[in-house]
Amino acid sequence: MRKLANRILVLGILLAMLPPFSHAEKISPRRLLEVIDFSPPVVSPDGSSVAFRVEQASIERDTYDSYWYVQRVEGDASSRLVADGGVPLRDTAGISIPTTAVWSPDGRWIYYRARLDGRIDVWRAATDGSGAEPVTRDPADVRDFGLTDNGGTLKYSVGASREHIVRAELAEYDRGIRIDETVPIGQGLFRSGNVEGRLETQRYTGLWFDRAGLLATEPDRWKAIDLETRAVRDLMPSDRSPPPLAPFDLARGVPEPWKLSLDPGTGRIALLTRVGNGDGLVRKRKPDVQLAMLPNRAANKPILCVAELCTNKAISGVQWRPGSDEVLFTVTDPAEGLAQSIYSWNVQTGAVRLVIRAKGLLSGGRDASSPCGLSGVVLVCVTASADQPPRLERVDLESGKRHVLFDPNADLAADMEHTVQPQLIRWSDGAGHHFTGQFFPARRTGHGPPPLFVNYYDCRGFLRGGVGDEWPFASLAEDGVSALCINHGPWFADAVARYNEGLSAVKSAVDLLASQGKIDRTRVGMGGLSFGSEIALWVATKSDLLTAVSVTSPPVSPLYFLLNSLKGRSLAVGLKNVWQLGSPEETPKRWRALSPAYSVDKLHAPLLLQMPEQEYLYSLDYVIPLLLDNRADLYVFPNEPHQKFQPKHKLAAYERNIDWFRFWLQGYEDPSLDKREQYEHWHVLRDRKRH
Repeated sequence: MRKLANRILVLGILLAMLPPFSHAEKISPRRLLEVIDFSPPVVSPDGSSVAFRVEQASIERDTYDSYWYVQRVEGDASSRLVADGGVPLRDTAGISIPTTAVWSPDGRWIYYRARLDGRIDVWRAATDGSGAEPVTRDPADVRDFGLTDNGGTLKYSVGASREHIVRAELAEYDRGIRIDETVPIGQGLFRSGNVEGRLETQRYTGLWFDRAGLLATEPDRWKAIDLETRAVRDLMPSDRSPPPLAPFDLARGVPEPWKLSLDPGTGRIALLTRVGNGDGLVRKRKPDVQLAMLPNRAANKPILCVAELCTNKAISGVQWRPGSDEVLFTVTDPAEGLAQSIYSWNVQTGAVRLVIRAKGLLSGGRDASSPCGLSGVVLVCVTASADQPPRLERVDLESGKRHVLFDPNADLAADMEHTVQPQLIRWSDGAGHHFTGQFFPARRTGHGPPPLFVNYYDCRGFLRGGVGDEWPFASLAEDGVSALCINHGPWFADAVARYNEGLSAVKSAVDLLASQGKIDRTRVGMGGLSFGSEIALWVATKSDLLTAVSVTSPPVSPLYFLLNSLKGRSLAVGLKNVWQLGSPEETPKRWRALSPAYSVDKLHAPLLLQMPEQEYLYSLDYVIPLLLDNRADLYVFPNEPHQKFQPKHKLAAYERNIDWFRFWLQGYEDPSLDKREQYEHWHVLRDRKRH
């Protein structure tokens, strides 16, 4: 305990010694990459304190640091560093998994899952900052845990042991790996994917392209630790803690809810159910949300919220206010650029009132669906908006008054205010479709309107570089290139309609900004990840809007189909539902309409591809012809999943994207000697384009 306490003290001193950035300093890609992010805050049982974790990239060590803090909710007390949070765990798309603490009933400890020293254990940290220690020391990594017996017992689940997994990996390596429908073709076969902080051999899990490590399908084994004696015992199924309330636990006849929240004191259940006409949308997903309440899980007639403030709203989250008749619900408003508000519905009186309205996210961690921490009197929220990096705020539930508790990104926010000020814009296309986006006006350099960079997908929270963080908007704007992040339109079931919606959004935005003299319509670049990559390539091949393009993900193509065809029904269902595709032989016209492999001759803008190793092979049937014809430049990042996350890779992608668009949109070249080879190749692409 003493050694761990000393380590935490040293970490706190080092953090305090970090030099602050001076105001009005350049918003560099590195500063955007080093933004400190928050896990969902959790309020203590007595409502007096809040626990949360922060994480930050370390460029030099090419990793992420994370730390647990505890802070008093009332007053102006500073945050107390209580523990090292270990290597942040990620899903197989590369996204950091939200991690929450579990408070002991007496408020003396927080319990949390962490990867430290190469293993995932349950740790506990003293909330007074006196130290932290592992509670489990299991041969297998902990998957889940909870406290029972008034905090006296910790129950946890594990799968295969670490030693067993390593033996299975090495045995495959020695005898050869049999290729079947579970093997991700297109990435390294041995320890090429990061699974919960370790490079492991991966397999498909059956959910589209989700991956997991070897032996991940081994069933959970539950154990219990007496926290006083530290005795460990195996649990029988009847001894395990009941799982959280799920939709199938409700009475027959209750419409299946999208989300639900149980009031532990009374057994009442708040429900969010999708309603409306979903025809024409992906999987006929109903577009509206209905808020309701059940008196208990046996009831089959929900009590609906019928007030104006809770009907026809984009409700995205729901919680019970402790010790009250109030349900707090979050609205994420598309008309306000996905800004969030929180309302209170009294289930006894039916009254609905606004608690707080923000210009960005109130669940402002990297997972926008994470809830605020909650007591009977306050919310504790991670707030973030296009111009405000994440910070922790207290919100009074009666008055809505806000108070900043912890703001580790304050210097960056101040510099954003003095240099780059994004603006929410709204517009419509000729068909009357409405769009919103965040516009970063360029700091004028040279004569005439500046060029424009466009990203299309999702623009909520603090905007670093769009979904996947690849194109640093603020840095581009400081370098004289305006940037526009556009929120996607409806998820039309028909892929052509979905893509054309994106094309129309981009075209109408360019028309609007050019007509206002804010951008030069002859110098427009575009980039995207995943769905954003699909739209960028669609715009590039279906219009003459773009001067240069940058993508990270492969749209569907015949090679994409071939390399994944062993997946069988899983792939077939996904292709049909999302793109209305069969095999290339079954639906040749549809493939020709959708795939860039059939539109290589229509791609006139030079193309930069910065792709993860897991996916780049899927694109080679159209990328190799472009490379051979000097119309594209391809970079591949080893051991990266769908969204790259290794800090050095992220920074390299950021900087190369800036170089790429400044080269094509401004004719600018960074004089750094180590970039000479990069520009020599781009000169070849430019000469090819001119001829």
